[in-house]
Amino acid sequence: MKVFDEIESEVMSYARAFPRVFNKAQGEYLYDEEGNQYLDFLAGAGTLNYGHNNPIFKKALLEYIEQDGITHGLDLHTKAKREFLESFYENILKPRDMTYVMQFTGPTGTNAVEAALKIARKYKGRENVISFTNGFHGCSLGALSATGNSHHRGASGVSMSGVARMPYDGYLGDEMDTTQYLDKVLSDSSSGVDHPAAVLVETVQGEGGINAASVEWLRNLQDVCKKHDVLLIVDDIQAGCGRTGSYFSFEEAGIDPDIVTLSKSLSGYGLPFAVVLMKPELDQWKPGEHNGTFRGNNLAFVTAKAAIDHFWSDDKFAKEVQRKGDYIEQRLQKIVDKYGDGNMTTRGRGMFRGLNCVSGELADKITTEAFRNGLVIETSGADDHVVKTLCPLTISDENLTKALDIVEAAVAKVLKGEDVPEEHDFFADDAEQQGSPLAGAA
Repeated sequence: MKVFDEIESEVMSYARAFPRVFNKAQGEYLYDEEGNQYLDFLAGAGTLNYGHNNPIFKKALLEYIEQDGITHGLDLHTKAKREFLESFYENILKPRDMTYVMQFTGPTGTNAVEAALKIARKYKGRENVISFTNGFHGCSLGALSATGNSHHRGASGVSMSGVARMPYDGYLGDEMDTTQYLDKVLSDSSSGVDHPAAVLVETVQGEGGINAASVEWLRNLQDVCKKHDVLLIVDDIQAGCGRTGSYFSFEEAGIDPDIVTLSKSLSGYGLPFAVVLMKPELDQWKPGEHNGTFRGNNLAFVTAKAAIDHFWSDDKFAKEVQRKGDYIEQRLQKIVDKYGDGNMTTRGRGMFRGLNCVSGELADKITTEAFRNGLVIETSGADDHVVKTLCPLTISDENLTKALDIVEAAVAKVLKGEDVPEEHDFFADDAEQQGSPLAGAA
């Protein structure tokens, strides 16, 4: 470990939570240099939906390399790109009656968000963009301006403008439809919120704490966007590629975004790859106006095509994800009912689930204990208070059960003799609960 301590920047984070040197991975397993085996509920922060070194993708990739296939091609036309585009159209877009053109951006999700924001502003001729509380869209400056987390925003060193923040679904309580508030703000010329070019939203906020927007809220959001001539951008970078039980996370809501960003599990193999899908009329770019040296990762085209051909040519895989997602929900709910003191809750959709422990300290203890017992699992949320299940979608039933057994055992051990704190209600009528010095005064 010495070389990491001496040479690598202090910015590293996952390595602090899981202090091992890993050197092998297969399916849902990770192995360290000592040969210890771990079940992986981190999965590259959602990049490995099909597991580590998927043998189908590996075979296609090795064959391509053996044939001296193009590795780096900028935005040149290549056979690998053509075959990926054909597969994506035939298996993803056409069956869903979707009409998008695809822009290949730089290889990261944040670059796809940057491109989406730029094209929205260019097309509408407006600067302002609406994003939401607890949203996470990346750490480059444009995407960071739309990110809510102060930990990430504080590292920028500059003021960030061009984005107005609105409350996400449930942020103001379950009874409040925050799209009505957005509608009011956009309808009022004195609201102080400039007419936006676009609204940027995650249907499930991964880094924000596995907050899942309801179908009704997403439909209402689209209606508000249409009413006010605003583009709807869905950031599907972590929630997409099957994580919620359908290829796109917004399919259940039946909405039709103007722009969609994809990355993470798009390549299927952990290879860097990001794209922007946009309605054809929005494609107002001049040649090379948004570019990137690594926007033509042909190795990623190969594995992405293999992923789509194998898992998305019919609905069998989607149904399996939904079935496993239901199981995860049931197991987490049982944990909540047994150990949660009425305060712990579950959240999420499909195989994108979380255990809200209210306290970041408790969540950290749970994930640390789980790691001691062979499970790599992380936390998310503003205070790292949500234990986040992000396993490969291909995980076996046996290992899914085993991993959740480890989670339950960790919760039981950590909470033995310790209570889950109550979640603070900012909208309670009781002044004493609000901490008012006037509480109880007559």
